Amino acid sequence: MSQITFERAQPNGFYRTLRSRVLGAIKESGNDVSGGSKIQRKAIILAAIYVVPIVAMYFVMPVWLYFLMWILAGVGMSGIGMGIMHDANHGSFSKNPTLNKLLGSSIVLLCGHTITWKIQHNILHHTYTNIHGKDEDIDTSAGIIRLHPEQPRRKLHKYQHLYGPLLYSLMTLNWLAPKDFKQLVRFQKAGLLKQAGGTYTKEWWKLVLNKITYTSVMVIIPIIFHPQAWFLVILGFIAMHFVAGSLLSWTFQLAHAMPATSKFDGIKNDKFGDWATHQLLTTINFARNNKLVTWFLGGLNYQVEHHLFPNISHVHYPKIAEIVKQTALEFNLPYQEIPRLRDAIKYHFHYLQIMGGSRPEVA
Repeated sequence: MSQITFERAQPNGFYRTLRSRVLGAIKESGNDVSGGSKIQRKAIILAAIYVVPIVAMYFVMPVWLYFLMWILAGVGMSGIGMGIMHDANHGSFSKNPTLNKLLGSSIVLLCGHTITWKIQHNILHHTYTNIHGKDEDIDTSAGIIRLHPEQPRRKLHKYQHLYGPLLYSLMTLNWLAPKDFKQLVRFQKAGLLKQAGGTYTKEWWKLVLNKITYTSVMVIIPIIFHPQAWFLVILGFIAMHFVAGSLLSWTFQLAHAMPATSKFDGIKNDKFGDWATHQLLTTINFARNNKLVTWFLGGLNYQVEHHLFPNISHVHYPKIAEIVKQTALEFNLPYQEIPRLRDAIKYHFHYLQIMGGSRPEVA
């Protein structure tokens, strides 16, 4: 497959006009593009939701409360991913690059690996959103779930709206075992590892050490020191990952794997329109007026704003959303959004049925 290219943004076109307006509005408010003190306070709360239950589990407590601690840790785990790690690895958590790098490495708490995540997310997903053959976020690798019309349809996909959400919960457990190792090899062969500033040997050893350390801290040490039986530790650990994996996976699916978002074939085509218009076509917001959802998801329900301005912290998305919407309408471009969370969830189920062949596609 040849290198995919986008048209150059025009001087008076949509994206340059929008960028000028958005950056001007942020500057006028007396802020910069980073999260500032607002995201720092939030980071402390999210870290506490994760750390406090992890520490509490070393004390004697009823089994039901013990499992509740694991579940709360799963909520905190996903919160760290969306509200801290995500901004940091986009360089928007802080003006301090060292702090961004440090907090970006918090992905190890989710079983992930920094450089492979950056390649998959920052380079491939943000550049080639919903393009088959390039955007690995829509590729389930084993083909168990069909998320793109260019992917082959199998008989089992007819039922993917039933089993798909269950598989979403395995997301972070998949990071623990096979995914990061497979990606490291694949990205090395594709030259993406070098592009991201990594070397294969160094990243391989970092990956191995991270997995060993994580497993030791989160499984082996608790088995030795928790007052609960070993099998309860294992079940609790799995429950934590089920919760975190579900929250993280659903957040992505509701923003891209939807009936209204456009999908493209990057195997047969290598030239597309301008990048910013592509982001508007392939991305959708949901529940952007729900302050609790916005706070916990790290503004990722404002996915349109995030894709157009990945280097601006999510704390600014509610403020710039109307600027993005009005500018898009001014240039006769779509601004896609679903007002309510429950409707977004419903539409994703519809999309799984459409892709699986159990529901006709609605024009």
